[in-house]
Amino acid sequence: MTVVLMLGSAPMVVQAADWPRGFDRVLAINNAWRVRPDWDFSIYPWDFDAARVPVAASGQVLVTEADFVPAQNRYGGFVYAGATMAYTAAYWALDALRPRVLAVFGCDMHYPAGQTHFYGVGTPDPLRSDITLRSLEAKSVRLMVLAALQGCAVVNLSSGPSRLLCPRVGLADLGAVRPLAFDPVRVQAAQAREDELGYFAPSGRYWEDLSAYDVAEIDALDALWLACLP
Repeated sequence: MTVVLMLGSAPMVVQAADWPRGFDRVLAINNAWRVRPDWDFSIYPWDFDAARVPVAASGQVLVTEADFVPAQNRYGGFVYAGATMAYTAAYWALDALRPRVLAVFGCDMHYPAGQTHFYGVGTPDPLRSDITLRSLEAKSVRLMVLAALQGCAVVNLSSGPSRLLCPRVGLADLGAVRPLAFDPVRVQAAQAREDELGYFAPSGRYWEDLSAYDVAEIDALDALWLACLP
């Protein structure tokens, strides 16, 4: 039973550089491998700058779309999960690592004026106009639900503003956290609606045929997932 630390690129993520290795695995998204050298997995999208890809040492693994697209598809695909790397990395971790706890830090998808990322100013990818990202909050609830169904608690180690609706915990609390209890009737309703809509792109490239998706239906589905939150 593992505890996975998932690092994003928010400015506060540099605090994690000094944390003791109280995690079974460290998963770094995009540039976050630079925060601490003991990362186990570095995950990045197909269009990530090749100059920023780390050189993996012995025991370290690079995770690309060849790995995370099939993993994402096993959890319903990008349209339902939210096509930004924080969610993509989380679902890959659920699939590949089967953790007991997925502890997220620096993935709040909140971008203050000035410095947006620990390395300076970056692109606020989760805030782009995209049919899969209309409610970042709903996508976080969906993630928590699907994680809970396999016995994993998704928690947020950040203390600042966040679009994630995951419970806030401290490092000392990780041993005691448990998955939230969700209303099974509401969860079944959301999953049934996903099945009815059939919004699935096996390649992961849903944007190649946006006419296949109805924005109003996606908004209604997001509302169903939000209603699952205890």
